[in-house]
Amino acid sequence: MGTEHIGKLMGQYAVPCIISLLVGALYNIVDQIFIANANYLGSYGNAANTVVFPLTVVALAIAVMVGDGCCAFVSMALGRNEMEKAKLSVGNAVVLSVASSLVLTAVYLIFADSIIAMFGGTVNEETFHHSQEYFFYITLGIPFYMFGQAMNPIIRADGNPKFAMISTLAGAVINIILDLIFIFIFKWGMMGAAVATVIGQVATAFLAVWYLLNMKIIKPAPGDYALRGSVCGRMLTLGITSFFRRSVWWRPWRLSTICSANMERWMLCLDRHNTRRSPWLWSVL
Repeated sequence: MGTEHIGKLMGQYAVPCIISLLVGALYNIVDQIFIANANYLGSYGNAANTVVFPLTVVALAIAVMVGDGCCAFVSMALGRNEMEKAKLSVGNAVVLSVASSLVLTAVYLIFADSIIAMFGGTVNEETFHHSQEYFFYITLGIPFYMFGQAMNPIIRADGNPKFAMISTLAGAVINIILDLIFIFIFKWGMMGAAVATVIGQVATAFLAVWYLLNMKIIKPAPGDYALRGSVCGRMLTLGITSFFRRSVWWRPWRLSTICSANMERWMLCLDRHNTRRSPWLWSVL
């Protein structure tokens, strides 16, 4: 990387990175599409998915703060030929991502109902039930999700953006296939959508673990996994902008949660009272 032409490096790194980001966004989109087309779930299922989405964004924000911070730290260390610092950064990032994911998972499980209520999941009984079911299984996959997302930029920093893309793509493809099976064939509902997502995330995490054990440039030693305050502080400082950029994603979803949850109820009321649906009402819906 130190001698290659900049234009060539931009193509080698930017394209896989963009594809990885697009594929990562497919998880929620695919779940929404399959849930919307399952007659037994309908708009209540979509509302539940929307309630849980901001909570996965929080997990993603923490993961990319660690991963992007480590990526920047490693890039600067390699530029200075400080391989020991680069290895120490990767080891500390792994520990931070695992520890933070376990803490977040525990918080989500302990305060599940309160968190769901805070994000609009109690707007009606159906949405609350679906939100609880979806949230529980998604929470169980948080450690795998955060580890995979944190390792993605680290893998790119090690000089293998294609593997980072493939690991993300593999998880997304598995999610799509299993969504179809679990929701439409097994009729597992929200549990099926969540389990399919988690299995895809587990696949990405296992690929990340394999790569961690077979890194090309940076090969952390056992001692590099001992947390160092100066290293962690520098990494988190470098990654804090990624945290803020990702954490603001959830704000527009609060209103859409309420609208989605109540849409079916509004339609039923209109049909029941034979109310004429005006263009203004449709524009609101």
